[in-house]
Amino acid sequence: MIKRLTAAAIASLTLASAFPAYAGGPVVVELFTSQGCSSCPPADALLGELADRDDVIALSLHVDYWDYLGWVDEFASPANTERQRGYARASQSTMIYTPQMVIAGTDEIVGTKAMQLAKHIDRHKNMAETVALKLTRDASGTLQIKARRTGDVPSKMLIQVARYIREQKVSIRSGENAGKDVTYHNVVESLVSIGDWNGDADLSIEAEAPGDHPAVVFIQDGSFGPILAAARID
Repeated sequence: MIKRLTAAAIASLTLASAFPAYAGGPVVVELFTSQGCSSCPPADALLGELADRDDVIALSLHVDYWDYLGWVDEFASPANTERQRGYARASQSTMIYTPQMVIAGTDEIVGTKAMQLAKHIDRHKNMAETVALKLTRDASGTLQIKARRTGDVPSKMLIQVARYIREQKVSIRSGENAGKDVTYHNVVESLVSIGDWNGDADLSIEAEAPGDHPAVVFIQDGSFGPILAAARID
């Protein structure tokens, strides 16, 4: 059973972009999940299968709205829940649920539908490139982000930086998954916007990413539109 939650007071908002999502590089797959959701472990395992692929950037974003069911998800954050609500508003949906996957910022599916997921990933991989993105990190942990426009782009794109934990096994002691040991992959610790870009000139910007956790940079049409380019550094 899919766990659903009606999004209270989600206003109708049209954020459809006239520009196609670019996935000439890795395709970003975001899984909205929860340790308190009995339907989620199969989706968590499916995301784990994506985690080692070079052509996919798989991110696990734990939401907090099932914490009341008896187990508090240590990875959950209100920011992840708000990101999922933002995608719902962008698609004019009145409901959020787990497990949900969002592919390249545009397509959403139930997070256990492996065949649908594969089709969406393949489709985005074959779309035309509109932004070329290069990411490096120096010894001090500073990211160097460079991008250039290669096609038609929106007038305002956001540069987003995510940090994640590669893998973490959790023994769940109560709630719907009580007694289960679940391994989570690419668990997002932080996701922040560090600036915007209109594509008129080449982009060159830096961001701090100290420590040994991987970093992901993606360029998105607004906060909840198509992801036009993405890069990862371990």
